[in-house]
Amino acid sequence: MGSTYIRKGVKLDNLIQIAHNVDIGENTVIAAQTGVSGSTKIGRNCVIGGQVGIVGHIQIADYTSINAQSGLAKSVTTPNTALTGSPAYEYKSALKSQAIFRNLPELQQRLGKLERMVADLSALLTEKKIPGKSE
Repeated sequence: MGSTYIRKGVKLDNLIQIAHNVDIGENTVIAAQTGVSGSTKIGRNCVIGGQVGIVGHIQIADYTSINAQSGLAKSVTTPNTALTGSPAYEYKSALKSQAIFRNLPELQQRLGKLERMVADLSALLTEKKIPGKSE
């Protein structure tokens, strides 16, 4: 097991668990109740929210932001990445998903209507036996 390094300017909140052989880069901030598993390398200037779980043996790029209650299960290789959720995924994608989710009941109604229209058209084509329609 290697040494654990907490670099210059790191800010740690309360109730954080940092395992063996972890390297936390300069000026990184970690909020309460976060756990960092062994042999993880966290880059410089990262922001990690509260109650985040980070698996071991991964690397987190510089300037990465991880929202509270997220679970990070793989390395982050691109700097300036924002993540959320468990398992963690891109924050911008999460915002788009939430916008779609709010419209889900209306989208379901529209899809049902379109399915009925396609079924009606298909029945009409079968009934009239229009040339060129494959069976």
